Order: sequence, then C-alpha cells, then structure tokens
Amino acid sequence: MKIAVEGCCHGELDKIYETIEYLQEKERVKVDLLLCCGDFQAVRNEGDMQCMAVPAKYRMMQTFYKYYSGEKKAPVLTIFIGGNHEASNHLQELPYGGWVAPNIYYLGYAGVIRYNGIRIGGLSGIFKSHDYRKGHHEFPPYTPQTLRSVYHVRNIEVFKLKQIQMPIDIFMSHDWPRGIYHYGTTEELLKKKKFLRHEVEANTLGSPAAEELLAHLQPSYWFSAHLHVKFAAVMQHPRKGNSAPRVTKFLSLDKCLPYREFLQIVEVPERPGSSEGLEYDPEWLAILKATNSLQRTTPHPWNPPENNGLHERWDFRVSEAAMMEVVEDLCGDLAIPENFTQTVPQYDANRPQPHATPSHSVNPQTTELCAKLGLTDIYAQAAQRGDEQGKVRGGARGEEEEDEGSEGSTDEPSEYPTDTSGLSSSFNPDEIAIEEEWEEEEERGQELSKICTPNRLVLPEPQSALSSTRLSDPPFHSTPESAQPQPATEREGQWDSADDEITSGRSVKRTSSEVDLCHRDTTPKIKRRNQVIYATEQDDD
Repeated sequence: MKIAVEGCCHGELDKIYETIEYLQEKERVKVDLLLCCGDFQAVRNEGDMQCMAVPAKYRMMQTFYKYYSGEKKAPVLTIFIGGNHEASNHLQELPYGGWVAPNIYYLGYAGVIRYNGIRIGGLSGIFKSHDYRKGHHEFPPYTPQTLRSVYHVRNIEVFKLKQIQMPIDIFMSHDWPRGIYHYGTTEELLKKKKFLRHEVEANTLGSPAAEELLAHLQPSYWFSAHLHVKFAAVMQHPRKGNSAPRVTKFLSLDKCLPYREFLQIVEVPERPGSSEGLEYDPEWLAILKATNSLQRTTPHPWNPPENNGLHERWDFRVSEAAMMEVVEDLCGDLAIPENFTQTVPQYDANRPQPHATPSHSVNPQTTELCAKLGLTDIYAQAAQRGDEQGKVRGGARGEEEEDEGSEGSTDEPSEYPTDTSGLSSSFNPDEIAIEEEWEEEEERGQELSKICTPNRLVLPEPQSALSSTRLSDPPFHSTPESAQPQPATEREGQWDSADDEITSGRSVKRTSSEVDLCHRDTTPKIKRRNQVIYATEQDDD
C-alpha cells in the first residue's frame, strides 16, 4: 500500500493534491491514502479564522472551504490530526474524530482507526506542561489564553492511548517525541535548524508525552511535522519478554512551501484478507467506553488513576469480551459511515463577512457515535456549563500569554520531572521576513537541477545508491539521557538507511510561483523558535 505523508498542511489542500497527482503520473504509482501531520486548518468561513491561533495578518481562507462545500472532493482518502494552528471550534465538534469534508477524516483529540487492515493512530495538538493535566474546558468564543490552550495535549488522551495492547502500524503526532533526534543524523538536523542545538543537547526538544507513547506503542512508523524540517530516524526498542525487539521508523516533513520537502510516499505492507475501506478499531472504541467516566470539561488539574490504593480501578485495558460488545453496539458493522454533515455555512467569496463571529455547533456525527457507544459529547457538555470559570482564569493568567514563553501554574507541577516545555531559552537569531524566506528558497532552488512541469512542481536530485557497507545497528535504548556520539561515517550511513527504508518515492518540492503572493507588499516578521511556527503576538502594533 502506498501512503503519501505530508508535514504541515497550513490549508494548502489544492497544492498538496496537485503534487500527489503529479507524483502519480511521474512515478506511475497510485497513492492509496494521504496522512497529514497537523496544522491542517479546516477553515469553513471567516468565523473559523477567528479561532486560529495566528496573528490576524496571517489569517487567510486558503482552499479547505471548497472541499467542505462540495465544490471539490478530495481525490484521495485523507486522514489528519490537529496541530497548533487550527480552526479549533471546528475540530472541537469531533472530539472522537469524524469527517470534516467528504473523503477527509479527522482522528479527534486522539484516535485509532483501520484502513484496509492497517492500524493507524494519532494524537492531536502539542505538549505544554501547564495545560497537560486539565480537562477539555475551552469553548468559543475563546479568550486569548484559551485560543492557545485548546490545542494543547491533555493527559487523559495519553492515558487512553497507553491502554492499547495490540500492535499499531502507523502513529502520527504534530510535535516530535522527545529524544527521537538521537536516532538519526543529529548534526544534519542542526545544520538546518541551528537554533535547536541547546535543546537537542539538553534532550528537552519535543514532547515527553509523545516520547512515553513511542516507548509504549512501538509502532512500525511514526510521522510528525511542526518543526518545518525533514528528518528521518530509526529507533530499536528494548525487547519485551520473549518477543523480538520492535523497530520504529520515524519521519518528519516540512510545510507546503517552495523548495521544501513536505511530501513523501511510504510503502506499507498490505494485510491480505483484511476488510477494505476505513473502519473503526474495536479495541480503541472499547477503551473510549471504559474511560468515558474519566472525561472532564473543567480547567482543574487531574491525574489519571494509579495503583496506589486510592483508586478503585486504574487498569483500563480492555478484554476481548469488551471489544465484542463494541462490535455488537455497531450491529456488527465496523465501517465508518460516510455521514458528513455541514454544521455551519461555508465561505462565500461573493459575499465576504470579514467581521463574522465564531460559530459553535453540535456535530451529528459525534451525537450518533455517542448514542451508539454511550459516550459523552464533551464539546456539548462544555457548552452547557458555559465554562465561565475557565474564562475568568484565562483572563487572570494574562491575555498576551504566548506558547513559547508560558511557565505554567506553580500549583500544577509537571508529571515529567525533566519537562522544560514552558521554559525554553533557545531562540532563532536569524529572524527574517517571510518574503526573504521565499527569496532565499528561490535562490537556492536555482542552483538545483530542476525537473519542471506545467504545474511548476520540482523534484530534487535523485539520491545516490545505498552503500553496500553494512550499517551499524541503532542504539539499543529508548529514552536517552543525552545525545550519544557516533563516528561521522556511521551517523551518515544510519541517516541514509533511515531515509531509504522509510520511503519508496522521492520527496517533492514546490516553486515559489505556487504560493499566493497577495500580501507581498508587507514584511511581517516570523519568529521560528522551538515548537513555535507563527509568532503568537497579535497584530496590534
């Protein structure tokens, strides 16, 4: 099965689908599935744009609304997770996942589904310690603080994922698992992103929650985005019992911009005899039922139950009988119904409404799934309680709080002793204008041997043949305390191995002519700091 993996989407659906179409013609392959690793920006109208945590100058409609309205249909089944630049009011309608448009499926806050027998899981958002222990209390209209906290990962979702016992084939997260950079060519990464060196060397870059999930799930593939750079790694996990040690192939990709490596085709072994199409995963649905009573919609800190004598139940792993009960709830049909429904009016270019207010709706897909399985629609629950207490706290915490500068509440210690996600001191000394970044890419692209098409898509130079020298095994540990030095030749070979093993097609880049340049009369600044893609300062000055 050929799966196209894309980094940060940023609403560029037309460009991404055009790139896939070109690749299919050029390489004579058929892409079966597209996976997008966050910052999808499923913006339906102007009101949704008010719910994205980006400065006003960067809020653009892009092209998703065409797929939402039915003007266009995704040419390939698309599955995505949320990042930190999303139309949060839209995605909150689907806490357990669902269709945002025909043929485009969102995995929810956390989720696991099956496609042609391949088990695909994902975790939306990014990690921030000061919100990690809270419930999903945010509700539009957002305060300046909840506009950002709404996309922060919560421990309840990680707790659910840690109940999984059956193997996962593919897992997606927006930010990287902490420490994964030690299993690829770290120096190559730091040549591209010099300002990450301090955190890489201190082993504080990335999500400790994702690191924990990587060690527990040990999927065959893990795909991420967020840092706007291509990076591949191969991680061998410690042996569990008498089973053979599992290996995870990690790949992070760039954003959809000129001369960026934002798309890769991965060939995943098929599962002969498996049912076709997109299906619910019985184990995951049984876990959702088992943990439903743990759901909360308050900002108060909460810890998952532990085997410490204080909880009646702390193990929420599910039995085969519980999985069969879920199958019975669905009348034996695990196929995900194609029940997409528009919940708000779509954008109308002929009747713009620049001052539209954010809308919020209960999504019939969520209502239907909750009714079948006895789940709580936590978005509807947040609407009922009004979340007044959360809004007051949000104002008290400061309206101009930024993700990269947040230190969290002193009364909410992180459960990760080494977590410094709110205390990052790294910075990018090369703050540049967006236009300069485009020009820089154009100049670099002119030095490449280009293969141009009518759509002005550009392929990089073919990679050289893999050396016949036997490659060394990856480090035999999963949570390194610090970077493990390796000889330069060995590290280079390991990088080539990771890149070649994880891909079956070449990454594709775009030329600058494919970018909307309607705002090139201004020179907005953008700070590229650790886990921050847009500057979070509002455009008030």
